[in-house]
Amino acid sequence: MNAIARGWDEAADGYLDYFVPRFAPWVAAAVDALPAALPDGPILVPCCGPFPELDLLGARFPGREIVGVDLSEGMVSRARERARRWPSARVVQGDATDLAAWSGCAAVVSVFGLQQMPDPEQAARSWASVLRPSGWLSIVYWPEQTEEDGPFARVRAVLGGKTSDRTWETRLLTNTPTTIERDETITFPMTHPSAEEFIDAYTTSGPMRARALTEGEAFVERIRTHFLRDTPQGEWRHHPQARHLLARRELSTGAE
Repeated sequence: MNAIARGWDEAADGYLDYFVPRFAPWVAAAVDALPAALPDGPILVPCCGPFPELDLLGARFPGREIVGVDLSEGMVSRARERARRWPSARVVQGDATDLAAWSGCAAVVSVFGLQQMPDPEQAARSWASVLRPSGWLSIVYWPEQTEEDGPFARVRAVLGGKTSDRTWETRLLTNTPTTIERDETITFPMTHPSAEEFIDAYTTSGPMRARALTEGEAFVERIRTHFLRDTPQGEWRHHPQARHLLARRELSTGAE
């Protein structure tokens, strides 16, 4: 089994309980950015996780086919539970990096999935390629630096700063048949009951779960110890910044 998918399988319940409510403002921003008048076709949500986008998309676009795609069986299970309330929605377990089979989408929406892709640049290109002319792509992701101080910044420092090549951020949606209509930083307040609760959620129910499975519990305990050194006591409030790209597929597809 793919280690990342296995990590998210194990993280699914905790992610739904802890992170989904905290990420809700960014999900709303990605959905609200779509124009009310979309072309025909389904709305696709790659890396849908437990599918928090669905309730907002279903309310804004009643009757529209909405499809979530995720590699993690655990996340797909939670997403399907949510989709039962929406007759026009369905969830597919599959690889969100290659969506060639979904050509003709009215929109593609992804929140906090892109930075987890093995090749984010290729994934974004694939997502753009399945849009029909005048279709829309709304992507929200965590950039290399989300904050100067706060729990995300501290995790990054504990892990040694820059942990992967992020030059792909400068090339997103280049050489694709899209026009970027909006490229902005969006920030909202996020609150954690304590530093302890944050790091426990991050390592068991967040993006570090796959690495914890690979490197073992000793690694997790070492990261936890270093993270908690000199952290604020009690409730911890911060303002992480995400990048939002809103792009429209051109009527002319010559760029393909």
